[in-house]
Amino acid sequence: MVLAPHPDPAAPVLSHFSLKGKVAAVTGGVRGIGLAVSTALAEAGAHVAIIYTSSKNANEVAESLAQKTGVTTRAYQSSVQERATITATLEQVAKDFGRLDIVVANAGIAAHQPAEEESEQSWSKMMGVNLDGAMWTAQAAANIFKKAKAAGTLEGGSGNIIFTASVSAILVNIPQKQAAYNASKAAVVHLCKSLSVEWVDFARVNAISPGFIDTDMLSVHPNEWRRKWYDMVPGGRFSDPNELKGAYVFLASNASSYMTGANLVIDGGYTLP
Repeated sequence: MVLAPHPDPAAPVLSHFSLKGKVAAVTGGVRGIGLAVSTALAEAGAHVAIIYTSSKNANEVAESLAQKTGVTTRAYQSSVQERATITATLEQVAKDFGRLDIVVANAGIAAHQPAEEESEQSWSKMMGVNLDGAMWTAQAAANIFKKAKAAGTLEGGSGNIIFTASVSAILVNIPQKQAAYNASKAAVVHLCKSLSVEWVDFARVNAISPGFIDTDMLSVHPNEWRRKWYDMVPGGRFSDPNELKGAYVFLASNASSYMTGANLVIDGGYTLP
């Protein structure tokens, strides 16, 4: 097994971050962190397939992003927890764009309830989206990359898979009770590490674990929770979703050509004390 080398490591450093001509797909790419990721990859030069489940403005988001960046963007409705569905979607993306280089498995949900009251239905839904969805998205991407590698058409010899995990993968948040969410994200991080070893011949696999990001997912919680979280972050604030853009471009680009199986924690120091 050999990790694909950087095509020109001595090139000027800013060129290492370019995604010009690449094709990327982002699940959950219409809102919050996913929208910031879609925007970042487009701004770095990639053509972007924005994959969504139920957002009503997905086509408008794709059109607006194309106008702002000059790249091709398209919206695709899919369901990540359904293996056949997300597989067909990514295969269609590769067909429509002529290739696929980068896949960000970002779709996720959160819920809170005491573990002793967790129902089979709510547990299954959490794992279905956060863990199964991540696996089926990555698997579909890997098979596209593997086929392209065998055909000699995988540029640079490696595709790129990035998982959106969470700091909840490495600690237990308080005061909310969310054992199912925490377990799903911890599993995603270890899945990332496992796949990075298995697929090293044709894909790099990494994860990003954000801390408290100021999105709709965070704003729905009680103010007393938000105040407590705020006090627990050494950085003294929550993050704007766009502050994650550089990290995703870094992992998607040749700037991280020797990085695989990593979990980048971006949390304002929250997990340190």
